[in-house]
Amino acid sequence: MKLALVEENGMFGKRSVVGSRLGKRADRARYWPAILISMIVVPTIVVLGFYAMISAQAAGPAPVDLLSAGNYVILGNTGITNTGTTSITGNIGTSSAASLLTGFALSWVTGAPYATSTYVTGNVYAFDYGDPTPAEMTAASNDMLTAFGNAAGLPADGDKNNLWSGDLTGQNLAPGTYVWASAVGVSAAGSVTISGTASDVWVFQITGVLSLGSGASVILNGALAQNIFWQVAGSVVLDTTSSMKGTILCSTDIAMNNGATLEGRALAQTAVTLDGNIIYGPGVTPIPEFSQVLIPLVGMLFVVAIVSKVRNQKK
Repeated sequence: MKLALVEENGMFGKRSVVGSRLGKRADRARYWPAILISMIVVPTIVVLGFYAMISAQAAGPAPVDLLSAGNYVILGNTGITNTGTTSITGNIGTSSAASLLTGFALSWVTGAPYATSTYVTGNVYAFDYGDPTPAEMTAASNDMLTAFGNAAGLPADGDKNNLWSGDLTGQNLAPGTYVWASAVGVSAAGSVTISGTASDVWVFQITGVLSLGSGASVILNGALAQNIFWQVAGSVVLDTTSSMKGTILCSTDIAMNNGATLEGRALAQTAVTLDGNIIYGPGVTPIPEFSQVLIPLVGMLFVVAIVSKVRNQKK
């Protein structure tokens, strides 16, 4: 058999037909296994990616639609009172006159639709500010009532009725709708953990008072504050240095004592009282589940690697 010859000066001699065919067969033998692997492995990875997305679907009820009330981190139908150095990130408002917004050192221009405050990173709204604020505050108040009613009307999960006599201290709460025909609270320096994923939802229906003791905290384990709703028929008291998570829909008043913090919203059908607090709205962009991102990404990287390998072998 005559094979290709190479001269010392680097110029190629005449290559035989047989040698050329053998070279092509060797190339095919090298890249066919890669193609076969890609035909099996890539579809498997894609299927696993879809399975991960399905398995990560939200547990619990649908989130409570706050409608236009969701545009505010604090709503107080009969006013909002502040004492001390409070830090609020987000808009606040009342469906009453601006005279019931006290302790904010408001800066307002006559006829303007909103005021500003050194304590608020956002705008401050009152019913007697310029248009369109009166209509917007009325709508927000009505939407708060609607959201409260919708949250109260959700059926309780069968195993989540009057648990632990309302004492959440040390408990770990899975997604779902919980109902208590009593007061609910977390003891001083204690904690309750809300565990789930970024898509899961929790609704807590409380007939009595909701309270966090001094230094008590609500801890999130995979959950997002924007998917947690506290529907409270009584009042709400967040004691000194306590830490709350979620949207509070309260039929009476919400009081935050000195140093208490809230990631979420305080929406009260009467008044909200603050005292040197930190309040900021919940995040609005959920972090995708790790498995939903990782598996499809691995699949795409694998496809790119296979295609690159095949192209290089054909050369």
